Amino acid sequence: MITLNVLPLLEKQGKTKYWLYKQLGMSYQNFSRMIHNETKSIRYENIETLCFLLHCTPNELFLITED
Repeated sequence: MITLNVLPLLEKQGKTKYWLYKQLGMSYQNFSRMIHNETKSIRYENIETLCFLLHCTPNELFLITED
C-alpha cells in the first residue's frame, strides 16, 4: 500500500496542516482526504507542490508498506 508521509514531514519542519492547506489552495475536504490517505489519486501538480513546500523528494513523500 502506498501512503502519503505528509504529517511527519510537516511536524519535522514545524509547520501545521492549516499552513499547508493554505499553500495548496484546494478545498479543505479534498486536502483532508489527501493527507489522511483517503483518496485514490493525487495530481502530479499536487505532488510537485507538496515536494516543493515540504523540501522533499517524491521518495520521501510516499511510503510503501505491505498490507
